[in-house]
Amino acid sequence: MSENQDNSNCRISRNVLIKAPGLLPMLYTPREIAEDLDVPETTLRDWLNHGAPHRRDGSNHIWIDGKEFAAWIDNQRNARKKPAHKLEAGEGFCMRCNAIVKIQNGEIRPVKGHLSHLKGKCPNCGGIVNRGIWNAGSSELPQG
Repeated sequence: MSENQDNSNCRISRNVLIKAPGLLPMLYTPREIAEDLDVPETTLRDWLNHGAPHRRDGSNHIWIDGKEFAAWIDNQRNARKKPAHKLEAGEGFCMRCNAIVKIQNGEIRPVKGHLSHLKGKCPNCGGIVNRGIWNAGSSELPQG
């Protein structure tokens, strides 16, 4: 059984992402996995604390299944690829509220070519919300 303390994402290097699928379906010690992936053993132990699959035997030694660990690495990579929320017409991201909001009193200014700048106010905090838009038209301006 793995010991999960925290399921948050860990920082995993590109080198590890490339090497992890090559791990064999066998039990490794933390030192062996660290050497195979060219990472410090302390980094590997941090990953174990963040939910990487591992087992402890009767002597309290840590064992890591190579294929389970490779699948966990792949899952961590895919967890970071969250689908971006497409902004609707008249929406922007308020940096104060840290949220997508409908822009109030929006004003469009052409910048260059097909790129325009939509600037308005956040309905929640009153802060300025900016958004770059392509092919500016009346459909980008919020109603009301």
